Amino acid sequence: MATVEQVSQIHNGVAQDEDPAHPEIPVENPATGARIATVPDLNAAAVAELAARARIAQPGWEAIGFEGRARVLLRMQKWVMDNAEQIVATIVAETGKTFEDAQLAEISYGGGAFGFWAKRAEKYLADERVHSSSLFVKGKKLILRYKPLGLIGVIGPWNYPLTNSFGDCIPALAAGNSVILKPSEITPMTSLLLAEGLRECGVPADVFQVATGRGETGAALIEQVDMIMFTGSTKTGRRVAEAAARRLIPASLELGGKDPMIVLSDADLERAANTATYYSMQNAGQTCLSIERVYVEEPVYEEFVAKVTDKVRALRQGKPDGGPGTVEVGSMTFPPQLDIVEDHVNDALAKGARAVVGGHRGPGPGHFFEPTVLLDVDHSMKIMTEETFGPTLPIMKVRDADEAVRLANDSPYGLGGSVFSKDTAKGEEIARRVDSGAVCVNDAIINYVALELPMGGVKASGLGSRHGAGGIRKYCSQQAILVTPRLALKRELHFFPYSRRGTKRLGRALKLLYGRGKRD
Repeated sequence: MATVEQVSQIHNGVAQDEDPAHPEIPVENPATGARIATVPDLNAAAVAELAARARIAQPGWEAIGFEGRARVLLRMQKWVMDNAEQIVATIVAETGKTFEDAQLAEISYGGGAFGFWAKRAEKYLADERVHSSSLFVKGKKLILRYKPLGLIGVIGPWNYPLTNSFGDCIPALAAGNSVILKPSEITPMTSLLLAEGLRECGVPADVFQVATGRGETGAALIEQVDMIMFTGSTKTGRRVAEAAARRLIPASLELGGKDPMIVLSDADLERAANTATYYSMQNAGQTCLSIERVYVEEPVYEEFVAKVTDKVRALRQGKPDGGPGTVEVGSMTFPPQLDIVEDHVNDALAKGARAVVGGHRGPGPGHFFEPTVLLDVDHSMKIMTEETFGPTLPIMKVRDADEAVRLANDSPYGLGGSVFSKDTAKGEEIARRVDSGAVCVNDAIINYVALELPMGGVKASGLGSRHGAGGIRKYCSQQAILVTPRLALKRELHFFPYSRRGTKRLGRALKLLYGRGKRD
């Protein structure tokens, strides 16, 4: 694995075109507290300059067509796999996550996404022939066309700098847009490294650019683009939506989650416990789709809790500098998030909850919180109602499935969820009652890697979706085209001038077409 110094050199090589006159933002390794690089804090004028260049470059990128863009994306797919160790080292250094978290959730996603959009973009965006029931367009050719919007802005989060930041740029590029990515100022280095990869693979200059900076940089980006894709907190997402609305540009938002897991009395408890442990603690719980609360039917509650407690207690946490297989849980990435996790746990403990595993900050200098299992929890506690985004697993006993569903839906969020039952038909029935954009039966989160399946939230968890046909069509405008054939009538029946005879004839035709409906 590359050293911190080598990762810093990666950054310096990628960012060498940036203007050193801009203020610098320090980038730290959250597992050690060591500074590993600095990046420019771009102001509004610098963002406007990037946008101007992007608009000049976009028509040429669109003109090479789906086949030309696919060749570039497939080269990038190979580049990601050829440079996987370097990318993993960069991700680990700036996020503090484990080697496996970077490999499984980021490299595998990036490799799959480049190939997926290279092969599916043309299918999802091909012209569609439309057939109409209207009398007035009989014999005419109706076409629905998807046209790239032009310049897309992507504002990414710090928890997944490849998957949830750079990943949203891939379909936007495949559609023929130019893209400016504003990564989190906490984790910008992965985006800069991947930008270098795109250049090596043939993406024309200025078609893809990275705007490093803080919140002001993101706000400036919204003022320059034709559409904004944002992933982050619900609080910030509302401000992004308001800014986009003022400009009347579309916005797609993937926001917070408080994903529930329901364990029915007939569940495979070993699988359920393994799933709960992994998907609550993976990436130190810093995943929008993490299992953040569990509802277990009373007959199997004690057995489930015993299994989960043993599994979480056995997890190894520490600095991910020992290479693969050394720790399961890394550090928290964003220091203020550590304060939120601690506040939620302390609030629960003060209101009567018990921490049977963990419950405290880990030793410094890194930003660690112990893998934590909480019992005797209820909905008076923040840990059950607010997004915690950390390595915590509160487990609540319920009487039956109806109570579990009611509590699962007692949330402003609706991003994901899961239901466990050996009776898959019953599990699916319960899943359909959960108010979430995605629900897995006897699984969790893994739906995210099925790129054919839309991924988006309801309620305060966002607007729009990524993946599937909608995940690329949102980066396009719809254009309707109607073609009347050359040998059409010189004068249509409804054209001027009006006549009594013509109007009556048209009325009879309308009655014949639409007057046969039956009344109740």
